[in-house]
Amino acid sequence: MLPNQLTAGSFAAYPPEARQLAVKQLALLQRLPLAFVPLLLREMIVYDWKFPAERADLNRQFAYLGAMAAGPFQAAMSAFAQLKLTRELEQTDWVNTPAVFSEKLSAHLWATHQIDAFSAAAVDYVQKASAGADAAALPTHRLGIAIVGQSVAKSDYRLFRKLRPHGVYYTRVRHDGGAQLLLNAAAARAKAHSVAYGHWYIDGGAGLAAPESITQVSYDALSAPRAALQTRMQKTYEAAVFDPEAFRTMLAQIKPEEAGLNAGGDYVLNRFQLSLLTEGSGTQVFSTTFVQWAAREALRRAQPLTIVTRFAPRQRENQMNELLAERQRKPELDPQGSLIDADMGAYYTWLNQQRLPGEDKSAFLAWFEDHDEAVAIAPTLERGARSDEPIDLAELIARIA
Repeated sequence: MLPNQLTAGSFAAYPPEARQLAVKQLALLQRLPLAFVPLLLREMIVYDWKFPAERADLNRQFAYLGAMAAGPFQAAMSAFAQLKLTRELEQTDWVNTPAVFSEKLSAHLWATHQIDAFSAAAVDYVQKASAGADAAALPTHRLGIAIVGQSVAKSDYRLFRKLRPHGVYYTRVRHDGGAQLLLNAAAARAKAHSVAYGHWYIDGGAGLAAPESITQVSYDALSAPRAALQTRMQKTYEAAVFDPEAFRTMLAQIKPEEAGLNAGGDYVLNRFQLSLLTEGSGTQVFSTTFVQWAAREALRRAQPLTIVTRFAPRQRENQMNELLAERQRKPELDPQGSLIDADMGAYYTWLNQQRLPGEDKSAFLAWFEDHDEAVAIAPTLERGARSDEPIDLAELIARIA
């Protein structure tokens, strides 16, 4: 089937809101070339499970395409329309399985040396579509908080070496009740600026109690889904023939209820948590990897105003069959190695926050849990500075929150 043959009935298997959007944009979808339309459908088919920021982005793309006159529209799509596709690709069920089509399309473009043309066209489209969108004003600046080094009594590791050049490194932070104090600061921002999925707390352990105004994700709370996935992964790894592509497909096809994520909760958040465990590498077995990946995905997809990440000790690196046997044995933890992981995770979280709109006004705090080291980054603070003066953690977060 080609795009001009699409009808409202083509989207009968889509979730309700995605189906409604597809029917609304049917005339536009019929005009798009086959090499392009499934890329939009890949986002549209999961519209019901997208965060508000993701929905807004998809809607902006439709507004951008729909506002173009015939000439500019053809010019924008010409590079995609000129790609030579096979009959096999045309016969793929690209409406109901756009992700599968995208993988086959990518392989075909590489094999036929058309990938450069496609990539250039895609980059040009994204740049123009983004440039035509007016960024909504934020109700407040973004704030990121990273709490690292849980259970580490002492360390000679030079902490925050990547973050120090961008802010002030504090060496004498008074930190009574530090983790809860920082979470309270996030809760205050959530109360003052109520935004759906706008304030997050991601923990590599059990997690502190957070108000409902904060979206909370924790490694321990997902122990049952992780165990279910680990069992499936272990069976796949132990099979006589290991097929990486089939393994990836198996993970992608798992539904929330199959992983124990249907307990009457937030279905958008459940889908997000499932994606963390099925799309991330190592998120099923390493808590530090889980926190870093969850923070990356939350920032990329939900674009929150506030995000608190708290890293906990992960299990030691081991053979895969041992890593996946977490439920059968108590894993040996590696606090020192986890500190190094968390330090890099904090840096990557700051980088990902800086990729969002409003980066020139955003702030970030990284703190060595239960210790007197911290680094704060904000437009009002000097870059690459060091402070050896005593300061309360409450005062420090107040300066940037």
